Amino acid sequence: MAIDDPSSWPTGRLLSTAARLVELAWAEHLESVGLTHAGLIAMHVLQAGPCSQVDLAHSCHVRAQTMSRILDRLERDGNVTRDADPQDRRRTLVHGTAAGARALRAATETRPDVLQLLEQGEQAAAFRSHLVTIVEQLSSRRAPDPRAPRAEGPKKL
Repeated sequence: MAIDDPSSWPTGRLLSTAARLVELAWAEHLESVGLTHAGLIAMHVLQAGPCSQVDLAHSCHVRAQTMSRILDRLERDGNVTRDADPQDRRRTLVHGTAAGARALRAATETRPDVLQLLEQGEQAAAFRSHLVTIVEQLSSRRAPDPRAPRAEGPKKL
């Protein structure tokens, strides 16, 4: 078996290569509608309504500083607005705009061929279910929710 034959690759290499190829196809598609992958995820979360920048970062599995850069671009392109929370002026609320909703629709109504490949066939539902399980299990092992109260350490005497 040749080393360049994917059937001889370890599962980790198959998964990371497949993920990278899908990501590249998505990036090209999203660029055509004026979004990035990170922007698409943020816009998807904002469909549920406005939320704080910290909560949005947590939902998107990125750090607050990273979310700030994502939102800078989305705001520049008219897809979101940011305002001080009237309940707590220290918090920033992020709102999706009508332009953002249109961009999200344009990104999701048509999809690159590679995604159609993933969604076809008898095993597509099982494959998707397995991916959901992987994401849920690995996400729960990541950094704790920054909104949750911190556990107290051992008491010093």
